[in-house]
Amino acid sequence: MSPSVPFDPGAVLRPHAEHEFAHELVALAAVDTRERPPNWRLSPWAVVTYVLGGQLADGTVITPKYVGQRRLVEIAVATLATDRALLLLGVPGTAKTWLSEHLAAAISGDSTLLVQGTAGTAEEQLRYGWNYARLLAEGPSVAALVPSPIYRAMERGSIARVEELTRMPSDVQDALVTVLSEKTLPVPELGGEVQAIGGFNVIATANDRDRGVNDLSAALRRRFNTVVLPLPADIDEEVAIVERRVAELGAALRLPSVPAADEEIRRVVTVFRELRSGATEDGRVSLKVPTGSLSTAEAISVVTNGVALAAHFGNGVLSSADVAAGIVGAVVKDPVHDQVAWREYLEAVVRDRADWTEFYDACREL
Repeated sequence: MSPSVPFDPGAVLRPHAEHEFAHELVALAAVDTRERPPNWRLSPWAVVTYVLGGQLADGTVITPKYVGQRRLVEIAVATLATDRALLLLGVPGTAKTWLSEHLAAAISGDSTLLVQGTAGTAEEQLRYGWNYARLLAEGPSVAALVPSPIYRAMERGSIARVEELTRMPSDVQDALVTVLSEKTLPVPELGGEVQAIGGFNVIATANDRDRGVNDLSAALRRRFNTVVLPLPADIDEEVAIVERRVAELGAALRLPSVPAADEEIRRVVTVFRELRSGATEDGRVSLKVPTGSLSTAEAISVVTNGVALAAHFGNGVLSSADVAAGIVGAVVKDPVHDQVAWREYLEAVVRDRADWTEFYDACREL
């Protein structure tokens, strides 16, 4: 977006956390009298309140951004107040990215200093690159240098985010070792270095379930304090997370209003929980586990897609037929193994549940 155009959070598809929840951050800063680490916008207590929600003395309601154990969030925030970097570890769909964004927004007021890890991520994206036109014309200079998000975070004393750290090649990952241990980024081409100022830290996310993962070296892992984010503890908690995020996504995408369908959401969550655990809720039937993660994030996607179908092609009420297509696609990632697991689940479990007949028929048709 051009700097000359006023920013309108409602005009973008997905506003950054510091824009979408700016009123909450301002309200928290106004009542926050606790000590703040260098360059933090809020105290650690206020950051945890922003993430987990609550009500301020002036009546302002802070909406929960993450549903989970308070102690895990407190450990994560306390880590960022020290010289240790934070590694959020968990299976796909445990809100690692979501939590890292909101932590950066609350601490630094900027969640955009982000490096996205992929198999093609180069070391320059963690350190710095060059404007090659200027480099050829002028030689190495500050003007020709292109700083990475981590470089800028060190200069500003802000939080940098590294998503999917284990997706990066191992030699690229290790470019972080000096940054995290010495809080310095050497720039040998200019005969100098960048030293981090107070407030700088790194939040990285990683999972070890997917294919294409590169393990962290022992040297790099030692420089992180690791917080493992678990899947929701029980079905009610997971249903609540899915309901809230579907409502938020529906508003952001401007989907036509569809009445809440707790029954269908609970059905999707039940299917995902049973298949990823390898047993029905009552423990009576053992199940084949599909190759996919069947995470809470995927459940949110399935229900949101169902809402779009119900709104645009249905009668405006979320039905079993609306979620069936999405749930089959989420479960059957491997056309051989997953198809067998899904068919067995349908015939051994879904068919015998009296109130799941419509869902069974819709899945069978697909």
